[in-house]
Amino acid sequence: MTRKQRRLTLIVGLGTVVTAAVTMIAIAFSSTFSYFLTPSEIAGSPVEDGRVFRLGGLVEADSCKRSGEILRFVVTDGADTIAVSYSGIVPDLFREGQGVITDGRLVGGAFLADTILAKHDENYIPAEIIDELKERGVWVEGGRPAVAPGTPNPCKIGAEGA
Repeated sequence: MTRKQRRLTLIVGLGTVVTAAVTMIAIAFSSTFSYFLTPSEIAGSPVEDGRVFRLGGLVEADSCKRSGEILRFVVTDGADTIAVSYSGIVPDLFREGQGVITDGRLVGGAFLADTILAKHDENYIPAEIIDELKERGVWVEGGRPAVAPGTPNPCKIGAEGA
């Protein structure tokens, strides 16, 4: 084998190794991405069962129901709704009428949440949800919290009506 052939073999071999490494990294990252969707986006283009993504919207009024450790509630964006089931500790700021982002997957038309995300500010609503609500004419600038402070929270364990 000549020197030129050895150099070419080395370059092709290194190229193959680099391509394989980049491909494996891309596959690993694609399985950890969590896309943000609203109920209208899910209704407009159905999501395959088991796909992990983030669901965002407002917790619909009078939708929190507890069955043992399972919390069921409905997320809406003003146009469409989706039922959510969650088992775990609910953040203090989570309540009906407030913005929510949940991580999980769709199974049989219902969303099984793994986590519920909340920000420190009780008035927090993600920018994407605000934009969606503004498009629908539902958003009120400078609005007040959806529920009065101190109101019993039916979404929490031990709350009245739970």
